[in-house]
Amino acid sequence: MSHAFDAASAASEPHRAEASRIPGLLGVIDRTTRRLNHLILVLGGIALVAACLVLSYSVLIRYVLHEPTEWQDETAVFLIVGATFLSAAGVQAKRGHVAIEALTGLLSPAVNRMRLVLVDIVSLAFVAFFAWKSWSLFHEAWEDGQISQSTWGPPLWIPYLLMAAGMSLLSLQFILQIAEAVLYGPRSAGWAKPKIGIGADVNRDMRDRPDLTPDGPDPLESTMKPTEAQVRPATTTGGKA
Repeated sequence: MSHAFDAASAASEPHRAEASRIPGLLGVIDRTTRRLNHLILVLGGIALVAACLVLSYSVLIRYVLHEPTEWQDETAVFLIVGATFLSAAGVQAKRGHVAIEALTGLLSPAVNRMRLVLVDIVSLAFVAFFAWKSWSLFHEAWEDGQISQSTWGPPLWIPYLLMAAGMSLLSLQFILQIAEAVLYGPRSAGWAKPKIGIGADVNRDMRDRPDLTPDGPDPLESTMKPTEAQVRPATTTGGKA
């Protein structure tokens, strides 16, 4: 299973010169989406902290001051929905979504290269359908003036808009990575050696020691390793060669 916590420290990445991997208009879109994803990841972290504070405030008011509120649950849900869906593209840009690597060691590097591109295409089809459906729900909620069934009654177009925008950004990210894979190969599209655990981001971003992080299996290279006899230098018995 690949690393699932790559977005945890995305906001703390050191600034480095941007080198576009796609020329022309796609390169401009790639640089723009990277800046936008970085901003969204920062705002997503703030939204999650805000959701925790809202729920903590609700508990304090309800059980200590005995004054129940009616807005905290949906406010926290909206914040979490926004942070989750809008940051999906940023996590995908880092190849941070959970993935099953069961087939990686069973297939040859050439087949793995085709498999990785095919996975992105299938994922794009699903995400594009999700985005289209979310925009349809947003339009319906906006036109009909739909509101929540709670006593607070916030408009439902808010979560639908967050979902639709997040899935649209994720679709754009898949399109960019597929273009990179077709033009320059899957490795240029972010399919580097998978990192293991959250320690990868901690070592790279906070300690500035990416060499401390063990690498996962590389799907684009042969998994065959040299034998011990090939690695060990030749020795002789008897004291002289």
